Amino acid sequence: MRVRDATPGDRDIIVDFNERLAIESGEEALDRAVLVRGVTRALERRDMCRYFLAEHEGQVVGQTMITTELTDWQDGMIWWLQSVYVAPEHRGQGVFRMLFEHIRGTARADGDARCLRLYALETNARALEVYRRVGMTPRGYVVYEAPLLEP
Repeated sequence: MRVRDATPGDRDIIVDFNERLAIESGEEALDRAVLVRGVTRALERRDMCRYFLAEHEGQVVGQTMITTELTDWQDGMIWWLQSVYVAPEHRGQGVFRMLFEHIRGTARADGDARCLRLYALETNARALEVYRRVGMTPRGYVVYEAPLLEP
């Protein structure tokens, strides 16, 4: 297995994985046209975010997207892991760990990163255990949201 940066040519697999992630997370079906535009934008704007893909024998089997946020309290950047997805047939094989270790190494080399964070559904016990096993700990925050677009 190996981890690599995503390219615009990976758009379709990322869209597919994000659709699967939304369904597995209990979200309503995503608007595919909006998702395609969003993934395309993400792949074109590395200043906004960056996708990392895990490959096994040339097949993409997992993904994680990174966005950054300034932390004035620590004078640096928080790296947020988002759109985390591992294909079901590859779960339990260390795919997320490989992605996480690659991202952690990249963040440490960056010099301005202060921590890695992610948010997860509190009902997704399997994912929460995976995150704990790689050394992440709950911080006690609750996520609130105020949508700005009408459905």
